[in-house]
Amino acid sequence: ALHEGHVVSAQELTLLLQRVFTQNSRNLILFLQDTLSIDDFTYLSESYGNKNPFQNQVNKLFINLLQEILQSSPSSLVLPAVDCEATRYLLSFLQQSGDWKLTNITNLDVSQLEVNTPKPNLLVVQLQPLLTEFVKLYMFLSIDKIIGRLTMDLQERGIHFSVIYTAVRPSRISRRTDVVGELRRQLMATGEEGSLSYPPLNVTTGNDICILFYASNFSLKANSSVFIDLTNATFVTQNVDISSSECSDINTTLSLKYTKPVNGISSLEIRFVMTNKFYGGSARNWSTLDSVEIVQDGGKFAKFNVSGISAPAEYSFHCQLVGTSNLYPARLIPSNNEAKNWDVFISRLQIQGFNVENNQFSYASDCTGFFTPGIWMGLVTSIILLWILAYGIHMIMQLTTNSRFDDPKGPALSVPQTE
Repeated sequence: ALHEGHVVSAQELTLLLQRVFTQNSRNLILFLQDTLSIDDFTYLSESYGNKNPFQNQVNKLFINLLQEILQSSPSSLVLPAVDCEATRYLLSFLQQSGDWKLTNITNLDVSQLEVNTPKPNLLVVQLQPLLTEFVKLYMFLSIDKIIGRLTMDLQERGIHFSVIYTAVRPSRISRRTDVVGELRRQLMATGEEGSLSYPPLNVTTGNDICILFYASNFSLKANSSVFIDLTNATFVTQNVDISSSECSDINTTLSLKYTKPVNGISSLEIRFVMTNKFYGGSARNWSTLDSVEIVQDGGKFAKFNVSGISAPAEYSFHCQLVGTSNLYPARLIPSNNEAKNWDVFISRLQIQGFNVENNQFSYASDCTGFFTPGIWMGLVTSIILLWILAYGIHMIMQLTTNSRFDDPKGPALSVPQTE
């Protein structure tokens, strides 16, 4: 039992997981998502009233446990939690904690999955990222079906296992943590700009910074199986070589070199190629991210063309989601066959390769257009309501009164059908 507001550190999490590692059957399934918070489950439960929208046993147990914690906790606003730094490196911790047989599951077909029960097995399932609040409910239900399908298949095969469902970082944080009385649930987007969790990566020429690069999540997936999280190495520990980066007034290249980012890959280089050109139509210079290149082990070369990443040369560029998926507003389009073997996911990207002043990002040009889905919904709804109002006024104006009326003291009024 933990008191409200207690944050479980990485050391405490290790002690809690030791009971899982010492079981006779040491099969562990790690469902890993990009962002997740308790608020997501409580929000979805409230959306369905008292009905639990989740169908599989794992999420049902979690919801029931969460409801018990909410009822027994002295404060429903400040609950115990796990430090996001501990969950961010959970996968690497599990790999180092024992002689696990690591298996990355991508197609979710376990009929041909080989599980050596006498030996410990670590099954890692990378779940799809949660995009927007509008589709989060449907994506959660889809993820719930994936978890249920995988766990039920393993149960039918008689394989005993433990499950960890977590994420790399929280989806919701509180704006302030110093005053408990003022704590309230906030979207991360409302409080992230004021204080970043880590500073952006910068490339300098002399004493001046010429490139700034920031992302809350910088991840790759090779051959749909090998997951590579470069967020920590790039921004926190900065275990990355940027000496090959080049800066000029016309062309800029951000080069990120990693040594053994994951087992099986000895070296990895990622290049962001940017240009600064003058466009007569707008009568100003625009900076454009032309391509992203990935070089694996010095030989395998993958190139992506970039769609939708440009900004005035004096501005930085910001986008909530950038990657190879068709659902992202800014896409990386494979331009050769080797690029088709890579999946790229970058969340909350902000980059500036020209005109960096005061060693900080300039005003950000966002990838979201002026007419967002919410604005379009409001406009369409307003047009429909105005049309209904205009039609109603038109019908009222067409009403006419009778030219003749019955006299109760006289004979009945007879109106010919011709009138």
